[in-house]
Amino acid sequence: MISPPIREIYDTSYEPAVRGFLHFPATSAGRGLVLTHGAGGNAQSSLLVALAESFCNAGFAVLRLDLPFRQGHSWRPPGPGDAARDRAGLKNTVRFMGAQGFEQICLGGHSYGGRQSSMLCAEEPELVSTLLLFSYPLHPPRKPEQLRTQHLPDLRTPSIFVHGTRDPFGTVEELELALKMIPAKTRLLAIDGAGHDLGFKGKAKKETLPKLVLDEFQGFLS
Repeated sequence: MISPPIREIYDTSYEPAVRGFLHFPATSAGRGLVLTHGAGGNAQSSLLVALAESFCNAGFAVLRLDLPFRQGHSWRPPGPGDAARDRAGLKNTVRFMGAQGFEQICLGGHSYGGRQSSMLCAEEPELVSTLLLFSYPLHPPRKPEQLRTQHLPDLRTPSIFVHGTRDPFGTVEELELALKMIPAKTRLLAIDGAGHDLGFKGKAKKETLPKLVLDEFQGFLS
């Protein structure tokens, strides 16, 4: 399979700036997908790259985004004051994709990036058509009482959650209960035996996970 062309993006006309890598499909259906990373990652995450290639080959234009906190620091995790700015960066990226002519835009992210995406959509329910959330950090490891669910009753964007059955940030059963708080359509794709990284360090998951997610996502859209 031929890899789609990729263009590095750094658009400072937005504040915060939009920085990342845009994958162009050979044949576009006018659909765009923004993917972003977790607290310890960046736009070059192997999970995001593999997902971007899979979705792009299915006709999506995919932008792998460096969140604003990562644009300023190549190593540190986000601090307490970064979340609002990171959500503003996500909103700017959706606007950027709209300016490229993509009419149906989806937003997705791994862990911290997915949580900020869901919080943004709870604030602005018409922003994107669908959410795709990987390893949603439902609570800190070994602290199930510290749930990160306060915004879920306000989330009206159709959402797919992809979650490992051995994720220390929340069990599948805990996540199923949390999804009942969301008034929008939801779907949970459980990845058997995977942890917070969705088992993507293993060769088998690298080969199968992107296609599995793509198939689930396309079925959800239809």
